Amino acid sequence: MKRFAVSFLGHFPQLSSYHHHLGSPPNCSPMFLNRFLGQTLLCSSSTDTRPFPDYSPKKPTIRDSEFVHQITSTIKLRRFEPLPRILKPYESKFQSNHLIWVLMKIKNNYGLVLDFFEWACLHRDPTLEVRSIVVQIAVASKDLKMARWLILDFWRKTNLDVSLSFTHFVEQLLYTYKDCGSNPNVFDVFFQVLVEVEMLDEAMKFFDKILNYGVVISVDSWNLYLSRLPDNLHGCWKAMKVFIELPQVGVCWNTASYNILIHLFCQLGKIKDAHLLLLQMELRGCIPDVVSYSTIINGYCHIGELQKVLRLIREMQIKQLNPNPCTYNSIIHLLCKMGKVVEAERILREMINEGIYPDFVVFSTLIDGLCKRGNLSAAYMLFHEMQRWRIMPDLLTYTSLICGFCQIGNMIEADKIFNEMCGRGLEPDEVTCTALIDGYCKVGKMKDAFLLHNQMVQVGLVPNVVTCTALADGLCKSGELDTANELLHEMCGKGLQLNIITYNAMVNGLCKAGNIVEATKLMEDMEVVGLNPDTFTYTTLMDAYCKAGDMSKAQELLQRMLDRGLQPTIVTFNVLMNGFCMSGMLEESERLLKWMLDKGITPNVITYNSLMKQYCIRNNMCATTAVYRGMCAQGVLPDSNTYNILIKGHSTVCTFLAEEQWMDERLLDQSVYLHSLEDEEYTLRRPQMHMLII
Repeated sequence: MKRFAVSFLGHFPQLSSYHHHLGSPPNCSPMFLNRFLGQTLLCSSSTDTRPFPDYSPKKPTIRDSEFVHQITSTIKLRRFEPLPRILKPYESKFQSNHLIWVLMKIKNNYGLVLDFFEWACLHRDPTLEVRSIVVQIAVASKDLKMARWLILDFWRKTNLDVSLSFTHFVEQLLYTYKDCGSNPNVFDVFFQVLVEVEMLDEAMKFFDKILNYGVVISVDSWNLYLSRLPDNLHGCWKAMKVFIELPQVGVCWNTASYNILIHLFCQLGKIKDAHLLLLQMELRGCIPDVVSYSTIINGYCHIGELQKVLRLIREMQIKQLNPNPCTYNSIIHLLCKMGKVVEAERILREMINEGIYPDFVVFSTLIDGLCKRGNLSAAYMLFHEMQRWRIMPDLLTYTSLICGFCQIGNMIEADKIFNEMCGRGLEPDEVTCTALIDGYCKVGKMKDAFLLHNQMVQVGLVPNVVTCTALADGLCKSGELDTANELLHEMCGKGLQLNIITYNAMVNGLCKAGNIVEATKLMEDMEVVGLNPDTFTYTTLMDAYCKAGDMSKAQELLQRMLDRGLQPTIVTFNVLMNGFCMSGMLEESERLLKWMLDKGITPNVITYNSLMKQYCIRNNMCATTAVYRGMCAQGVLPDSNTYNILIKGHSTVCTFLAEEQWMDERLLDQSVYLHSLEDEEYTLRRPQMHMLII
């Protein structure tokens, strides 16, 4: 068998190079793959098949033979009478060997075998030999369910020496095979039970053992084995080893087999390898089905590869494979994650038009996506449509809607949804209550927030750090910094670890209260406890310094932020721009705008509005117009505030010009009047002067 290992692998070039993608498995040297390729299953050293042994139980004595004959005759002749009654006279003398001898006499009467075995088990536990005989007879009678139960019942026993019991059970199964049924399905059943009870190593040893007798486990049993391998690197390597070697002993993999391996690769994040395996299965004569494609589509959806997903969908259409609900759900989930909720809803409509009924997961995914995008009206409509399909929303669906309404501050609708959910018998969890508490805090309803917090505690729900952070943030925004500080100390006393969001809420509250010194000290405390300030922390403090007119401190914070490798956001630049403008530092503002453009950072409308507003205040409409044109050239669309700034600026300038013109006209009128008065006075004075001259 070893001589075929490499040649077979040649049909799977991608699998042979798989170690380059995965690396060597843990605790293995880099040469593991070479050893792996050289290894085969344990049976590889054997080429000749062995015959099954003849079953030769202990021979009964004459007295035992007579006793067995009496029992056999009695249960056959009085078949329809209860066995406990008709066998009562034989109970005291009945032994394990008698059970074996009777079973061999009645093995062709399966119903009688089961009844007699059940009666015998009431008096003593059956030996492995007896259990094996009944298993063989059950399989021969095509009662695989009973055979499975008999094997499973043995492995459920406590305090078993697994290794020893396994060896004995296999020996008895082989020993009783020839004379008690000779149906090879018995080995499949035994193998499947070993896999089901997580005895995977024993299952492989069992396969190797029976292969010596020319028995090959079915592909369905091997599919069960593959599906039970752990979703980790070692599990993947085991699957590859089995997948490569077993065809050499007659196992023919089917589509389900490939689907299991594809799923395993996808679970490990090896989506490209799974895709290559999809191509290989076609070359090996296995036709991919909707499960094959759906598994890979789901894998690509998880890593955001929308274009590859669309190509696979087109392939499915060409092969006339209709997507199933799992396929649609994966695509809808990806589109929602990418913010393409309109396209996601279009996919839902296409799904319905194709006659595929959306399930709970599809509806919930789309409702959650719409809520996160703030499209609550569409989410609410879908919520009602879901119920028209007789699909009842669960806690997650209600929580998505509650979170959505809380985010936009619509607490009336959030309360309405919450009450409806409770009315249907659904109990809110920590996530639901925290969303409502956060909503109350955002709109300043601190009493309602703390009331719900207390109700959480009363019903046994434990507020987490997110809950307490929401409360602390609400208190800070309400100006109750001391109460917020007490709450945080209480959190720490209960063992809750404050996170970066908690500290940022406090820093923001202190800054809004004008206490920049304490805010700065709190940022330093963050670092002491091992939390590094993030962009939001620095931006909040920079905003406080800018509003206080201390631009040098704001610029210093920006430099510290950059030195730590933190990337400023557009909000950070807008804070600086507003600070420069409010301080009248228009040259610095222009330099900041130019620096942003040079670095490829696109300013937004708020950036330009700050600069235009300051130029308007200075009545410099030429500079304002230049900034406006630059904004449009960058593809930034003006908003209502932009137009208000421009209208107000132009109105102010027009008023100033009108007043200036009016003043000029007044001055001109006064000048003409004075000139006329001077002329009149001159005329009146001339005769007098003439008279004086005379």
